[in-house]
Amino acid sequence: MKKTNKKVILAIILISYFMILLDNSIIFTGTVKIAAELNLSQTTLSWVTNAYSLTFGGLLLLGGSIGDIIGRKRVFMIGLTVFAVGSLLVGLANSAVMIILARAFQGIGSAILAPTTLALLMDSFSGEVRTRAIAAYGATAGIGASIGLVIGGIFASLLSWRDGFFINVPIAIIMIGLTVLFIPTTQATQAKRLDLIGALTSIIGMTALVYSLVGQQGRLLALLVAVVAIAAFIWQEARTKQPMMPLRLFADCERLGGYIARFFYLDAMLSMWFLTPQIMQTHLGFTPLQAGIGFFPLTVVNFIVALQVSKLTTRFGNTKLLTVGIATTAIGMCALGFFSEQVGYALGIAVPMILMGIGQGLTLSPLTVAGVANTLPADAGAASGVVNMVHQIGGSIGMSFIVAVSATFKNGLTSYHVAMGLATVLLIGALLAVIGLILPTLKKESE
Repeated sequence: MKKTNKKVILAIILISYFMILLDNSIIFTGTVKIAAELNLSQTTLSWVTNAYSLTFGGLLLLGGSIGDIIGRKRVFMIGLTVFAVGSLLVGLANSAVMIILARAFQGIGSAILAPTTLALLMDSFSGEVRTRAIAAYGATAGIGASIGLVIGGIFASLLSWRDGFFINVPIAIIMIGLTVLFIPTTQATQAKRLDLIGALTSIIGMTALVYSLVGQQGRLLALLVAVVAIAAFIWQEARTKQPMMPLRLFADCERLGGYIARFFYLDAMLSMWFLTPQIMQTHLGFTPLQAGIGFFPLTVVNFIVALQVSKLTTRFGNTKLLTVGIATTAIGMCALGFFSEQVGYALGIAVPMILMGIGQGLTLSPLTVAGVANTLPADAGAASGVVNMVHQIGGSIGMSFIVAVSATFKNGLTSYHVAMGLATVLLIGALLAVIGLILPTLKKESE
């Protein structure tokens, strides 16, 4: 394949992945305008985000498995189409029911796209080029989420929140056209049937788990359903000959450590992305646009550091970058817990964000590498699905837990301090996963 084609393929993958990550956070700075225009209560407004999380998190494993069965190029174009239609419907929504259903439909497209983008990357690149491509993919995960807050603030303040969704439509159409021209058609990686029992139990389990965290009624029942369905899913995957998520993916300590560390890391980061724009608006008087711009220290530093990750990986190794990256993020998160109006934005938020930008830039790419390490070609889609499932579910669980606990404190600033403290503890958990599971594999390889 020509070198030019390889660059175009990587661009298609990264732009598509960036697009779905953008819509995961762009909503945060536009919620006030959405609620005012559609006359939504706070409870109803929460479902604009929750509906997306439910379908995205619930269908991720199925999305990764389907690509292995019917070909990733075909599934990729289906995902782009569904996501584009969902984005159009969100932009056109004129009622609570319509926007919630449209966001749920958009989540289906994301669930198909997210694992397929990484699996296509694994198919298209090998060796050192693959390492650099995965580094770019991991960097996109951090930059997409951070810059979504900035873009959301721009659209909400200067244009319309609807434009943040309408813009996905022409981008998706262009990506579909480029996919037809440049991405080679792939057959199923192995002849197998869809694991219907596994698909059904995983959808029920993941959807019920997300609902138990973000739902309004029947959360305990949903949690019980989630536990039973996930247990049934694991039992099915252990006994079936053609599982949609081979349990051997978790037998490798490097991959397992990558999954656990990513889970805790996203727990902490999504909570920070969700709460910090609010604290800037309520305690510093920032507009949505100013709150979005307030994330520039993190976003810009993250971008600069992420560009150096492939070189740093070659020099220091993936595990060392992970250790330094997570530790630096934890220091920055801890520093956010000392914010007050008296300390101000520069010292209270901007400086900690610089530290977190360095940490995030060093962390997300190596976490992606660890999550797909030593993966067989036949398991690429399933492994990619697990990476993205951990990313999505981890963020939802962490944010729900931290917001629920911190909300018990009536003082807004105290609540934020508690939230950042809890997020720091979760980052320490991610660091321990790296030290306990991934670091020993490095020692074995050097012996």
